[in-house]
Amino acid sequence: MNDTMQHSTILVIGAGAAGMAAAIAARRAAGSLGRSCSITLLERNERAGTKIRISGGGKCNVTHQGTPSELLEKGFLRLNERRFLRNALYGFSNSDLLDLLRSRGVETVERVDGKLFPLSGDASSVVVAFEALLRASSVQQHFSCRVRSVERKGDLFHVTTQGASFTADVLILATGGVSYSRTGTTGDGLAIARSFGHSIKESSAALAPVYTVKAPSASLSGLSLRSAGFAAVASGCRVERQGDILFTHRGFSGPAALSLSRDIAELCTQFGSALLYADLFPQHGVAELEEQLLRHARKNGAQMVRKFLQSCPIAPLRGGFALTACGTIPTALVPFLMREAALEPEVTWSTLAKEKRQSLLALLKGFPLGGVREVPLDQGEISAGGVMLSEVNPKSMESRIVPKLFLCGELLDYAGEIGGFNLQAAFSTGWMAGSHAF
Repeated sequence: MNDTMQHSTILVIGAGAAGMAAAIAARRAAGSLGRSCSITLLERNERAGTKIRISGGGKCNVTHQGTPSELLEKGFLRLNERRFLRNALYGFSNSDLLDLLRSRGVETVERVDGKLFPLSGDASSVVVAFEALLRASSVQQHFSCRVRSVERKGDLFHVTTQGASFTADVLILATGGVSYSRTGTTGDGLAIARSFGHSIKESSAALAPVYTVKAPSASLSGLSLRSAGFAAVASGCRVERQGDILFTHRGFSGPAALSLSRDIAELCTQFGSALLYADLFPQHGVAELEEQLLRHARKNGAQMVRKFLQSCPIAPLRGGFALTACGTIPTALVPFLMREAALEPEVTWSTLAKEKRQSLLALLKGFPLGGVREVPLDQGEISAGGVMLSEVNPKSMESRIVPKLFLCGELLDYAGEIGGFNLQAAFSTGWMAGSHAF
């Protein structure tokens, strides 16, 4: 790249979901106002949408079904983040996103759990659609263009890259967080935001696997506990979720573990460590479960406890042990339950001592999964932390500290649940930024 200087009305740094949406929205806003403007998009990677292309295992869970209110309630569990994102998700909803994709030939399909994917099953189709929208919006794009420095001089932003310089009236930061650093998200935007005086909450993992001090037994690797409770405890503090838990060769993954990983990482930061537990009967309180076990024992005294566990539904609904779509307690887990409760393999309900029954009861409600070794930041689908939300106007995404500076996407201190919520938030906050860039 030659040593050049280029001026733009609007300069967007980052060509991920938020950055592409911001550039497209800015062009549409200019058109609606009858204003001419030049829009430039800088991307450090060789092409746009690198993280989108690998999301959802290359299938891209692009958003979630439901009203904006439902997405906020289901996808963003922290009230301050939900309040911050409200204007953005109403201003550019999942329906708006789907209409935009459909305008470029990308149809989507809804899964039973509400997740929406491209009908083609190819994440790249989403990026191709946005690339076409960028071209139609006459956005000038520069790739392999990593920003070295950003300064505000007078009314202009001065941006320097290797071999080129840019100036702009408006700057939109959409550089992402720090997860999956191989996709280029290495915190560049956070450093820029900090240089402008923004407060940055330290980044931590979110939607990440949880590694334990002692890895689960190899015989359990790949095993899934359906709809179980997953909890972490440290110094009397307890955080929990319900969902599928997947045993891995390093610890735990699956929806419940991924969802809780942010809270676990924060517990470990605060207290130094945390212990993990699985609740196989999350719909039953201890007293209710004990009554169900006693009732079953009275009717089935000759049955071996081991046989009961092998056929017992996992996460049954309240009121009994009726089989549900979640299946049964995995057979591979039963020997571990028996051993942890110190039960003989052939013990029956009629010969089960009270203290042994209560030991089993405690295990069914809190099977120990080990101590947390690490929640790896770079393995998270997203990262938590970032620019403090209080320093950004939620109605425009404009900085409350620096006029004409806009911040959007994963750069901000929010983190949603698994299910397409984070991509939707990135598109929505980016669209909000671009729409208010004049």
